[in-house]
Amino acid sequence: MTTNVASMIDHTLLKADAKKEQIEVLCKEAREFTFASVCVNPTWVSYASQLLKDSPVKVCTVIGFPLGANTPETKAFETKNAIENGAEEVDMVINIGALKSMDDELVERDIKAVVDATKGKALTKVIIETSLLTDEEKVRACQIAVKAGADYVKTSTGFSTGGATIADIALMRKTVGPDIGVKASGGVRNTEDAKNMIEAGATRIGASAGIAIVKGLTSDSDY
Repeated sequence: MTTNVASMIDHTLLKADAKKEQIEVLCKEAREFTFASVCVNPTWVSYASQLLKDSPVKVCTVIGFPLGANTPETKAFETKNAIENGAEEVDMVINIGALKSMDDELVERDIKAVVDATKGKALTKVIIETSLLTDEEKVRACQIAVKAGADYVKTSTGFSTGGATIADIALMRKTVGPDIGVKASGGVRNTEDAKNMIEAGATRIGASAGIAIVKGLTSDSDY
């Protein structure tokens, strides 16, 4: 169980005040526990890539984070730059305001700009920020992400009003079907939380509590 869960965790540090030494520790822990990836802000991608060279651990970063209110062109540039610096996975935040304004065309163009920038080079995970959406909006967001060619849909940034819930993971899995990844992030603090998310349909867990999760402990971290 421990190894299996570890291989599904994006070991995460996205705080604005994260220091170089903390990124170094994050990468060392990710190597030790063989997490799926480290998820860091774009400024740390190059450094994390150096630290994880010759390791199975991927470097993941965030795009348009945490609000998602950048233009598609900005997100595409940010994505290309991150990949040039060594990112192998990107977690992009959708244009939440556009979704809530029923501008599905802009939401799709926004996601596709990132998908096109990652094509053949990196995975794209689409953060829909479930805590700000109705169930109908969650379904629409997931459908648009699939249509735009995303590899994953993801619940949350961990910086809004709430994180992942079992109900949201189940709804997202039902909406996207069996072939798209579903990532639970925000508030997954222990083994039980992770197990419940996986049983509901999650194939990846985003958490700063990765070590607590694999060791059967509980973290007080919000992400």
